Amino acid sequence: MEEMNCETVFTLPVLGGISESVVVTWIIMAVLVIPSIILTRNLRVENPGKVQLALEAAISWAQDFFEGVIGKENRRYIPYLITVLLYLAVANTIALFGFKPPTKDLNVTAALAIMSMFLIEYSGIRKNGLKHWLRHFGQPVPVVAPIMVLEVVIRPLSLCMRLFGNMLAGFVVLELLKYFVPLIIPVPVSFYFDIFDGLLQAYVFVFLTALFMTEEME
Repeated sequence: MEEMNCETVFTLPVLGGISESVVVTWIIMAVLVIPSIILTRNLRVENPGKVQLALEAAISWAQDFFEGVIGKENRRYIPYLITVLLYLAVANTIALFGFKPPTKDLNVTAALAIMSMFLIEYSGIRKNGLKHWLRHFGQPVPVVAPIMVLEVVIRPLSLCMRLFGNMLAGFVVLELLKYFVPLIIPVPVSFYFDIFDGLLQAYVFVFLTALFMTEEME
């Protein structure tokens, strides 16, 4: 239970106590931002280097994937989805380097889910207008309006609990194995939970967010 708690690392005068998940998130931000700045300083249109070609291939693959889900006309949302995917991919696998994954903190997954909720509803309002967005809560009959309003909360709640539950479950299983069988068995299990399942949950989160956006825009 002590390992599962996100302890306060230090305290700032204005912000108060800073939890471990926030500090690890700052580390992840540095890991993503600093290499991004370094790798994109000398981009060239002619005779691009191997690193630039690899980056362009990766970004093109991600753009094509999300365009297949939300459509080319909604490509303005793709940078956000790619950013969340990168953050979750690093956050879910950072246990390999001795850090506690911030996604085992319910506050982190809830914050991501709330941002997704606002993006999902905003995409529907931008596509169809505020009047149509309000009217769709009463379709096909007005009596279903409470259920439709509840769905706005249920979708991000499912995103939050799915990510949090999977990451916490993997963490608990690994801790139990390390306690009872500390030598051999945790290695392949750690590979599954820290790498495969972590990357899978990152993919599922952003894919469902894009899917909910498509439903809302339609």
